[in-house]
Amino acid sequence: MKVVLATLNAKYIHTSLALRCLKAFSEKDFPIEIAEYTIKDPVMNIVSDLYDRGAKVIGFSVYIWNIEETVKVIRILRKIAPEVRIVMGGPEVSYDTGEWLEKLPEVDFIIHGEGEEAFNHLLHEIQGEGKFHRVFGAAYRKEKDGQSEVIVNPPRPKVNLAELPSPHRFPEDRESLGKRVVYFETSRGCPFSCSFCLSSIEVGVRYFDIERTKADLLYLIEAGAKTIKFVDRTFNIKRDYALEMFKFLIENHGGCVFQFEITADIMRPEVLDYLAEHAPPDVFRFEIGVQSTNDVTNEAVERRQNWNKLVRTVTSVKDSGKIAQHLDLIAGLPHEDYDTFRKTFNDVFALRPEELQLGFLKMLRGTGLRRDADKYGYVYADQAPYEILGNDLMPFSDLIRIKRVEDVLEKYWNAHRMDHTLLFLIDRVFGSAFDFFQRFGDFWERQGWERIGHQLEDLFSRLWSFLTSDEAPQGIELDTIQGLMKLDYFLNHNHKPRKVWWEFGMDKQELSGWMKRLAEEPEAVSGGFSELGLGEKELQKHAVLERLPFDLELFLTEGDVNREAETLLVVLYGVDGKRGGTAYSLRLAQGAAVKG
Repeated sequence: MKVVLATLNAKYIHTSLALRCLKAFSEKDFPIEIAEYTIKDPVMNIVSDLYDRGAKVIGFSVYIWNIEETVKVIRILRKIAPEVRIVMGGPEVSYDTGEWLEKLPEVDFIIHGEGEEAFNHLLHEIQGEGKFHRVFGAAYRKEKDGQSEVIVNPPRPKVNLAELPSPHRFPEDRESLGKRVVYFETSRGCPFSCSFCLSSIEVGVRYFDIERTKADLLYLIEAGAKTIKFVDRTFNIKRDYALEMFKFLIENHGGCVFQFEITADIMRPEVLDYLAEHAPPDVFRFEIGVQSTNDVTNEAVERRQNWNKLVRTVTSVKDSGKIAQHLDLIAGLPHEDYDTFRKTFNDVFALRPEELQLGFLKMLRGTGLRRDADKYGYVYADQAPYEILGNDLMPFSDLIRIKRVEDVLEKYWNAHRMDHTLLFLIDRVFGSAFDFFQRFGDFWERQGWERIGHQLEDLFSRLWSFLTSDEAPQGIELDTIQGLMKLDYFLNHNHKPRKVWWEFGMDKQELSGWMKRLAEEPEAVSGGFSELGLGEKELQKHAVLERLPFDLELFLTEGDVNREAETLLVVLYGVDGKRGGTAYSLRLAQGAAVKG
């Protein structure tokens, strides 16, 4: 009996750990293939491929991001292959399971909860006697007197993790390990009870055998994996375990990048000290769910969080310069209005995370907050991902304004297009990060730019349009800001740019004069410029120049804007062994001209 396990991933680079866990457990009993698609693949292409595989059973792993497209596939598949048994499983159908079977007559079975043992048992019953009432963790239809009745069997006891085979040893996966994200679990469950999160429903944390975990990781690294993302809900819940795993990965990383979800306020100082001293740069990445800094909100969603300890952890990790951090916020939680969310955003942005993800509350099936929706006046979409449309304190009008913040936050800060410029604007012009992103986001929307694409130079010219409009604060030092924007623009290129977004002021004679001076007086230029020993012809080939109306070196080192001196900005490409451009500066007297 051939079985195909299928899912629609969000992107091609993603892989499904769930399908591999199911295959690993049942492949000793049944021939099983894995079929992965994306939510952007044409539905008919997915159906055609599944049909051609000739399976007797097709199982679909479903989540909030793929349920709508998966249902389209199932409905067409049922029409062209009525004899195929269709099974669904995954977080999206593990709750309200009976309702899903009522709504989707095309589906024969649903597995709710952990699937390895339940799915294996179900396959044996499909092939055998069909006694589906014995399959705990499954739901099905029972025909009686010409009527169809939905039966949801009791949940299955938690599987013994020591009995699960590895899902990471399939030969067919080796070729793509270096091109896709490998998802990896060292534990199941979550110690916390946040009422907006599905993870809070499974009480307690169970661990896989640490030696098997290490062996699987070594196999993946040696086989060419480049990115491994741990799906443990709180990787650092046990200090000794986390420290041992961090040490193991540091010693064996082989250039692979590891991503973890950590709870920052329980990270022990000794673990932080160890990482600061021993972690290789850019090998670890931490994802930290802050969600809100409002104590009343955190209490309402049963979320324990010590803000001071969280700040200590994030600051310590950032100061080490070794580990990138991704911090999450959720707009629309209980007791959070527009003003308190503004404070939450500014609190977290002040930590200067490498990435700040602004998400919007989703009323997930099975969560306590969905059950309590009426208590807070929540209105939310009926279709997945069930995003809120408003509540008693956060109307839809506020949510759509915050979405504009999210849009420009992603394009500018999270993409790190112009960090020097943004931090200057946030700290010295707009008063707060939220106010800058909100005002710029509102301007962006009014221009209709959300409906058209953009190149790199568009991002700079659109910010400049905003800063020179009547909607920007008055009296700001535009020439200083433009100077920082020019610096950021040059640093965003891997090769010498062929065009700029501003009107370049130097003619060929002046440009040639500066090139000559740089070649003759390299010791006057900042950093290690003189050590490069570049001649005039090499500078013409590798350098871009621009004049800035302030002392750039002083600004970068001390943060002071001194307009009594000027700067000749020199950015070199392809000569110092680094990818992208490297900036140097030549301090000039105000109004100084190049010698003929």
